[in-house]
Amino acid sequence: MISLSAVDIAVFGLFVATVIGLGLSKSRNEKDSESYFLAGRGLKWWLIGFSLIAANISTEQFVGMSGQAADYVGLAIASYEWMAAITLIVVAFFFLPKFLKSGVYTAPEFLRVRFNESARLIMAVFTMIMYVGVTISAVIYSGALTLSTLFPAVGLVPAAWIIGVIAAVYVVSGGLKAVAWADLLQGSALILAGGVILILALKALGATPVSELAFTAAASGVADDAGGWTKLMELNSDKLHMALPSWDLVLPWTALAVGLWIPNFYYWGLNQYIIQRTLGAHSLAEGQRGTVFAAALKLLIPFVIVFPGIAAFNLFSDEMASEAARDPQITAGNEAAWVRFQDLQDNLAAPPVIFDYDGAWAEANPERVAALDTHNDRIEAEAGLNVEHVRMVGYKYDTALPLLIGRLVPAGVGLQGFILAALLGAVVSSLASMLNAASTIFTMDLWRRYFHRGSSEKELVVTGRTTVAIFAAIGCLVAPLLGNPRFGGIFTFIQEFQGFISPGILAVFLFGFFVKKANRWAGAVGLLVCPVVFGVLKAAIPSIAFLDRMAIAFFIVLAILTLMTLVRPKTDEDMLEKAPSIELVPAPGAKLAGGLVVVATLTLYAIFW
Repeated sequence: MISLSAVDIAVFGLFVATVIGLGLSKSRNEKDSESYFLAGRGLKWWLIGFSLIAANISTEQFVGMSGQAADYVGLAIASYEWMAAITLIVVAFFFLPKFLKSGVYTAPEFLRVRFNESARLIMAVFTMIMYVGVTISAVIYSGALTLSTLFPAVGLVPAAWIIGVIAAVYVVSGGLKAVAWADLLQGSALILAGGVILILALKALGATPVSELAFTAAASGVADDAGGWTKLMELNSDKLHMALPSWDLVLPWTALAVGLWIPNFYYWGLNQYIIQRTLGAHSLAEGQRGTVFAAALKLLIPFVIVFPGIAAFNLFSDEMASEAARDPQITAGNEAAWVRFQDLQDNLAAPPVIFDYDGAWAEANPERVAALDTHNDRIEAEAGLNVEHVRMVGYKYDTALPLLIGRLVPAGVGLQGFILAALLGAVVSSLASMLNAASTIFTMDLWRRYFHRGSSEKELVVTGRTTVAIFAAIGCLVAPLLGNPRFGGIFTFIQEFQGFISPGILAVFLFGFFVKKANRWAGAVGLLVCPVVFGVLKAAIPSIAFLDRMAIAFFIVLAILTLMTLVRPKTDEDMLEKAPSIELVPAPGAKLAGGLVVVATLTLYAIFW
């Protein structure tokens, strides 16, 4: 909880006004669909790089990833960022040339070129559902949670509507070019703000006696006068590794081999609100340079999000426990898990379940812990690996970032105002990107094709702007429901639900890229089979982590596509679109830079494995 000074309010207002003013000033007279949706295909590499980071990094990451880091997951959650660096290099040199050559507006549109109209329609519908029902709502929720935690008088629901309305007005006014130019400021501000929070967290750790810090590893041998980084490393040594047990439902080590690559390649190579920046590149070379630049920036993100989240638990575990005790959704989730435990005692034939819990819940429920431990020991001895894990929590981990800001950032000097402006800008930037992407897919893949084939350029832009407002309103209505602990944290919620479609989308695109004889109907079949396979695995074998379910679904879809192509291979030519009027010459030197990013990523894994 904070109270902004006049200086902080002034800095906050100046930053927001500058961002919006810059974006709108660079996007005047966006009258046709290419200008509104793809910035007239004129984006330079530095705009693309910062815009990719700003579109990706929002309070979804600052709140969700820092919350996972504060929990037992720790540094392992950084794999989403460091593996993304390698993914972006692959996207720059394998995916991007194919998209730009075809001249498409959207990823679903490419499926019409490579497969058929049915594949395009199915992907467009799936993507719309995912954007509106999951990602847009999740970003609004994470931003509203930060705002309502810092300013309790605002409340979660009003905060959600404030953020949603601001984002909708922003994207309706300017289109992709406005978003990209605003991202130039917001992307750099995000990294700078995260760096400031890390420095303040390390300073607080260094100044706090070890006896007053919460820790999950042995504290023996750590001196009170040790530096903040030393305390962070020693008190959290069990969290500072990249591999979790194979049974873990968030990020098991098995997912690093295959499962985590699937959401990475889907997100960075096929996700519309990300690739829309590269589709708007001035040339192939600019797109490749911008993507490699973004990959280098991704290596910094865990240092400004994950490490501060780990430190937040050391510093503010008591406050996290208090927040959890006041949260009715967490309380209800814990009670539901306890009722399930009691029901299982009367039904020994039920599928095996292990009930995990954190330290705060155990301290508050000692009698229940004894019963759970007895049950868990029996299940571990009898059931083997096919066990579902249910967790009871006594900490509200997603408050890690708000606590760091409210307790450590000094007031009265403008720093609180700057950090809050950067965070709000992150929410607005990501929402603007998602809303613009959702409206692009609806307008170009659905409205223009099925509802109003003869739409003029002006009508297409009006349709896009109208749908932005509708999608924002839906997101604001859904967002407050996402605080329930059964979702497993906001970051896990997003990844889990994307698992229903992302393995199939990735399999279909890879098959289309590299198998010239791919059956025309393979795209539609692969997209439809994936959610069925993923859903059956989720219901039948809940002990399998969602990332491992993604891997299984991915390979099943690939097997089906292979069989279809062997039985009936394609015999005609692809329906290539007219290429855009941009240069398709690869960027000189970009491959060397990309190779250096890959080496740096592998080095980080070697250090923290």
